[in-house]
Amino acid sequence: MELLLTGSTGFVGRNLLIRIVSDPAFSRWSRIWLPVRDPAKLRGQLGEEGIAGDSRLLPVAVSGNLWSLPPDASPSLVIHAAGLLFGRSRRDYFDVNVVGSLRLAAQLPRTCRMILLSSQAAGGPTPRGAGARSAGHPDAPVSWYGASKLGLERELRSRLGRRLCILRPPMVLGPRDSATVPLFRMAAGPVRLKPGFRPKHYSWIDVGDLCTAILAAAADPGECERHGPLYLGSGCSSITDLELLDTAARVIGARGRTIPVPHAVIRLASLAVDRVPAWRAAAPSLGIDRVREILPDRWVCDPDPFVRAFGRGVTRTLEATLGETAEWLRSRGIL
Repeated sequence: MELLLTGSTGFVGRNLLIRIVSDPAFSRWSRIWLPVRDPAKLRGQLGEEGIAGDSRLLPVAVSGNLWSLPPDASPSLVIHAAGLLFGRSRRDYFDVNVVGSLRLAAQLPRTCRMILLSSQAAGGPTPRGAGARSAGHPDAPVSWYGASKLGLERELRSRLGRRLCILRPPMVLGPRDSATVPLFRMAAGPVRLKPGFRPKHYSWIDVGDLCTAILAAAADPGECERHGPLYLGSGCSSITDLELLDTAARVIGARGRTIPVPHAVIRLASLAVDRVPAWRAAAPSLGIDRVREILPDRWVCDPDPFVRAFGRGVTRTLEATLGETAEWLRSRGIL
């Protein structure tokens, strides 16, 4: 059996690849194809993780959105974890997340299944009056990123039908995620800023729990998509932005004071960030599009349908996850 894993140099894909290679339970995959835009980066990461010598790992160079698989590649399963997180325009997101992905799907064998790692952003924030967003709520993405993920879900569903399993994780935290560096740096300062005056509520998931969920779906040969898009994460046991900042500060031994910032100020800051390349590189989550996701007060989703289907739920605490993340960043000299 062959596996094709996209996004293996990214946060989730890298963690997932390490799990697959290190766990004998996944030795059934004789070849693991790894399409990447930067083969040198992949080789460096494989060496850093001590798995470069695994003969099953087969890098495939990708140019732009031109996914091209070797003629002898015949995967029985694709775990599609690649995607553009931070773009400057709607077209950027759709070119990568939709057009590029459909080019990949067109090259797959007709019997190949796909697990699509989509996003809670495809559904949008929790509807007004609801405790948590479920698959029964109408999708209402508020960002170009979320709209591109929803567009990809719909296109793949029409092409793959019951060979498609759609997973929608919320905020993902854990080791190997450099995107949490701004969180820890803010937590380390005497003043911590949070958007808005009211607490914002979020679902979240540890990257290890997410990998476990993905592999549980991979092990099920049934018609996963009969459950519809499946949300993952902490469900109604949500965290607030205040808890996130306080916990990040606690695990690095910092103290400070959190001050709310009006939404209008956040919007103005996003305009400046988008105009200055250095600021955009330093704070991509403050770009105009991603700020649209910062403003809503509730991003809580219901993971119970996934748990009932696959028996896999959240096992890590926020403090344990952030503590492990901070330790990984320190060990690399990033924090």
